[in-house]
Amino acid sequence: MSKVMIIGGHGKVAQLATPLLVQAGHTVTSIIRNPDQEDTIHTLGAVPLVLDIESATREDFAKAFRGQDAIIWAAGAGGGNPDRTYAIDRDAAIASIDAAQQVGAKRYIMVSYLGSSLEHDVPNDSPFYPYAQSKAIADDHLMQSDLDWTILGPGALTLEDPSDKIRRVGRMASDNLVEGESSDTSRGNVAQAVLSALTSERSIRTVVDFVDGDTPINHVFGL
Repeated sequence: MSKVMIIGGHGKVAQLATPLLVQAGHTVTSIIRNPDQEDTIHTLGAVPLVLDIESATREDFAKAFRGQDAIIWAAGAGGGNPDRTYAIDRDAAIASIDAAQQVGAKRYIMVSYLGSSLEHDVPNDSPFYPYAQSKAIADDHLMQSDLDWTILGPGALTLEDPSDKIRRVGRMASDNLVEGESSDTSRGNVAQAVLSALTSERSIRTVVDFVDGDTPINHVFGL
């Protein structure tokens, strides 16, 4: 049992993960930007905390994180605006990592994406470049920290019902996905992976890239 804070608490993955965490006995606080979302967070069993992470400083995050055992990053700018993407997916993520170290919130789970890497080959003029670059930098910053981190790299997110089964693949999607093979990953499966990662000490300081598959999620995380 622990005190868990989810950043991006109104996002689809976070809304699926929150009740799973609550049912497992964790006390969950969800960071949201819009006060109008508070009722939804209460319904999920969590405590809402209104904070605009796009403009939040490390000290803002540190104030929010004090007393927490684990931080889950499930936020994202959602694309479309490069400046906002850099502000949230890179700068805010880095600030949250630094704040977690500052206040001793040792466990940190980052929801990233399949293939996130500083070695990505996304062209500079691609609309996907700001996101790919931001996530890669934030992931690398987390890996260089002294936190007990886990990075989750799901494939293409879907709204399919969770199967509670996934297949682990290599850090680069091309490592284990053949041409034409689906990278679909249910958001419900990502939510379960968040809980499993939090539960599994074996997942500490590991990157788990995955797509929907045939292996029970708990088995993937050594549970």
